[in-house]
Amino acid sequence: MSEIIRFWNRADNKEQTEEIYGESLVGFLYGTASGRTLAHFVLSGKMLSRIFGMYQSSSFSKHKITAFVKKFGIRMDEYESGPFRSFNDFFIRRFKDGARIFMEKNKFMPAFAEARYLGYKKVSAEQGLPVKGSFISLSALLGSDTATAPFIGGPALVARLCPTDYHRFHYPDTGRTFESYPIGGCLHSVNPLALHHRPDIFATNERQVSILETENFGKVAYIEVGAMCVGKIVQTNSNQTFARGDEKGYFLFGASTVILLGQERSWSPSADILKHTKEGLETFVRLGDQVALAYV
Repeated sequence: MSEIIRFWNRADNKEQTEEIYGESLVGFLYGTASGRTLAHFVLSGKMLSRIFGMYQSSSFSKHKITAFVKKFGIRMDEYESGPFRSFNDFFIRRFKDGARIFMEKNKFMPAFAEARYLGYKKVSAEQGLPVKGSFISLSALLGSDTATAPFIGGPALVARLCPTDYHRFHYPDTGRTFESYPIGGCLHSVNPLALHHRPDIFATNERQVSILETENFGKVAYIEVGAMCVGKIVQTNSNQTFARGDEKGYFLFGASTVILLGQERSWSPSADILKHTKEGLETFVRLGDQVALAYV
């Protein structure tokens, strides 16, 4: 029996229970010895995710859309209507114009993904990013000590996207891309049930790192983490410069995560995100709503 995942829904101002896509499979893969062996040696490989991704992008998969929408109560009136030629077409659906608004006040950081957020005021070099009772070092997360140096002692936001969520991610501010690079790895699930048993997932999964110079929040590391059955992390902005709220890219099918690291005393996660993180709860935040505040 899997553990229950609870989170705080800011918009509804209440605690809710998450309905997990593929709950029994995730529980087996990461909650049993035989399942962990299967996940490590077979299912976390890139070839399987590529094959699964090809199916999700084919017309054979579009029959799943109606049942998925009904089961998870997705508000399709908020999204563009398609047409969806495959399940992946549906999965990367866009919001209608005006359905989400990015905060314009410079000192407020808007949510760069519609997701469940954890926030930390200070991530030290010694301990790193706390994940389910363990710690991931910044150098392991970013791939090198050189990349880590600007972010020691700075804040962090971890945004987890469920399979039922909007799966495009955006820039939190106006600025330019200083550097970007991929880090190879496995493709384990990023579900909290999996993280409970494998807290090193963020540092071992495939990821893409962008170092951004922003107008209001200083230098930030923007990290997209791949996950099991995510066929691809797609970057849609090829320009070096970007504006607040511009789309940066999207994940194809699967639950995925975006991590944002900042420099010391540049910004701090929003008070409610910090409060709920200490209570062991993620905070669900709509795209464009406040997730952090710049120091002034």
